[in-house]
Amino acid sequence: MNSVTAPVRSIPKLPTRIVPWKFAHFVIKTARFDAMVTWYKAVLQARVVQEGPSMCFLTYDAENHRLAIVNVPYLSDRAVDACGVDHVSYTYRDIGELLSVYSRLKAQGIVPRWTINHRITTSFYYQDPDANRVELQVENFPTDEALNEFFESDEYARNTLGVRMDPEEWIRRYEAGTPFETLISQPVPPFGPETLAILAEMGLARMPR
Repeated sequence: MNSVTAPVRSIPKLPTRIVPWKFAHFVIKTARFDAMVTWYKAVLQARVVQEGPSMCFLTYDAENHRLAIVNVPYLSDRAVDACGVDHVSYTYRDIGELLSVYSRLKAQGIVPRWTINHRITTSFYYQDPDANRVELQVENFPTDEALNEFFESDEYARNTLGVRMDPEEWIRRYEAGTPFETLISQPVPPFGPETLAILAEMGLARMPR
């Protein structure tokens, strides 16, 4: 009788750099279960994969789930000044998609708290019923190489937040044919009082007294 030899394998040895293959999902626990499920279905246009009284799994692509919401009725709200994850972010293909999502959500009564031209991205920040922050964005550069070059530059360092932008004005200009490169070319002052005020609004800094 012939014996079968098992294949010889070994795990990668240092200094091999091993990074995650993909970002799979995140999980939120909440005392506002129904409201949270409804909100994320609307914002991400996600479908429910599996739902029961204690947990709901949602996805918006081929992944089995991108978000799980856990029903924990006795939870209390997290303090505004507590440590924790600040936000999660989703990137759209182009500015037309982002502005379309903005219009769709606005029609459902969901509007962003902040809309900012970060220069590396154009970003709309929303808050779910538990006040968790969700960023919907597009990248402002045509290639990763161009974005990373600007991200590391002294020009970006002088103001890493950017400036407020008006999505309604951008929609008007976009539909009038204004090039994306022109839309994002807002004057951006060096870091100063206005920038600090936006950061303070977002809970990321304190205004001097």
